[in-house]
Amino acid sequence: MSTGKSTLVRVAERAGVSIASVSRVLNGLPASESITERVRAAAEELGYVPNATARSLKVGRTEQIALAVADVGNPVYVSMMHAVNEVVASAGFRLVLSSTGSDPADQINLLKNLNRGFADGLILSPLRVTPDLIEEVRASRLPLVIIGSLPEGVAVDNVRANSRKGVGLAVKHLYEQGRRHIAFLNGPLDTVPGTARLAGYLKAMTNLALPVTSDLQVEATDFTYHAGLAATTALLNQSSPDAIVCSNDLLAVAAMKIIVGRGLRVPQDIALVGMDNTDITELANPALTSVDLGSARRARKAAKLLLARIDDPDRPVQSVVVSPTLVVRESSVVAG
Repeated sequence: MSTGKSTLVRVAERAGVSIASVSRVLNGLPASESITERVRAAAEELGYVPNATARSLKVGRTEQIALAVADVGNPVYVSMMHAVNEVVASAGFRLVLSSTGSDPADQINLLKNLNRGFADGLILSPLRVTPDLIEEVRASRLPLVIIGSLPEGVAVDNVRANSRKGVGLAVKHLYEQGRRHIAFLNGPLDTVPGTARLAGYLKAMTNLALPVTSDLQVEATDFTYHAGLAATTALLNQSSPDAIVCSNDLLAVAAMKIIVGRGLRVPQDIALVGMDNTDITELANPALTSVDLGSARRARKAAKLLLARIDDPDRPVQSVVVSPTLVVRESSVVAG
């Protein structure tokens, strides 16, 4: 008898019960102990696997939570994925990961597809927040939590980092190390983190009466290592900073490679600070000072908010801000 194509009818015949009884047992609904044992034994013998789509229609749950991020290769998103999975798995859900890139159109398409019943909820971390994306978020019937900032008036649960304050911590730290020509290596300015982190840099520099000049600012085409290589080259071709604040750790590691490749020393000639405090900070040589934006904490909180929203769709909307901390390592402090 075929194991891969066994049906409810075959399971019912093997167990000697009705099809309705088989359906109840396999969908986790109450049934007598005797019937439950017979159905499960028959299903195991026949290799019967319930159709997940059909089951979700009956019980109203897919038991799946979706997490959508821009780049699954970025260590900060890997950290978020593990944190979300810990929370949702303990609640009996599977985590489905989607790498949407930075184009809001891809996130909009994902939202539309998930609203057809492919998941019980979504945690979305968009790099770019456009009016079209906001419209789709507002129209979504799917329980949803955003990791990141949202425009005022958007009534959706969200968890965000205070990255402006985080950049301020980095600039202040470098100032206290005697650095006065502090450059800023940013990602794209049309992204949520790019805008917020530039604002934090400009405010901190102004507060410390440090020079804010265009030659000390450079915009990478993306928040990636390879984009960081080109951006750092451009920065060092146009200025001579004694320190660089980078908008994430990948950009900082790229900056370190270019700096060292030019025969300069980190931190003696140019001090470096990254952001996100990912695992690569300890792999860098010297180890990288970084602003911890609480990626795992944000992800855990987002997952808990989503589970609460699934359980109670009418609960009040929550907006949570996670405070940053600075983790000082060798890349920004000259020893002795």
